[in-house]
Amino acid sequence: MNDRNHDLVMREFSECGALMKGHFILSSGLHSDTYLNKSIVSMYPDRTERLCRALADKVKAEINSPITHIVAPAMGGIIFGYETARAMNVPFMYVERVDGEFQLRRGFSLPDNAKVLVVEDIVSTGLSARECVEAIKAVGVNPVAAACLIDRSNGKAALGVPFIALARLEVEAWPKDNLPAHLRDMPAVKPGSRGLA
Repeated sequence: MNDRNHDLVMREFSECGALMKGHFILSSGLHSDTYLNKSIVSMYPDRTERLCRALADKVKAEINSPITHIVAPAMGGIIFGYETARAMNVPFMYVERVDGEFQLRRGFSLPDNAKVLVVEDIVSTGLSARECVEAIKAVGVNPVAAACLIDRSNGKAALGVPFIALARLEVEAWPKDNLPAHLRDMPAVKPGSRGLA
């Protein structure tokens, strides 16, 4: 891992109050004492641009294939996917859920020879990114790789394609029936979007 990239991510999240401590229910349904609020980061175009340009540079350095399209899962990946596509000067589109499954909609389509990069914001279990990869495969295109700002699984999430993270962290998370003592009596908040508890 490039320590400069890691430091950039931590600085950008910390300086705007997006690195939060407390008791949180993650979009995966797991509980954690640390929450990385990428929505606060994305309030600031300059921060978002710096992070996504660094991610684009890292992808270019690590992937031996030209990227022709970027696809992100809605909602969380849209802003960061778009900014990464802008830094790479390639078309951007996103998948959204239809009857519980990600699909390309709104007139989006990929040519058969597309070299797709999936861009996610933060990966915990990798569920959304894996589902995005599968949605792209469902239209006959095999993604080249996936990338994210922060991999909070610290490399444990398997996405089915090469996986590039600007920063990797190991942030513990627990099921609600096995909380550590410091979280048991603290009320939980659910800042994520998937609506699992």
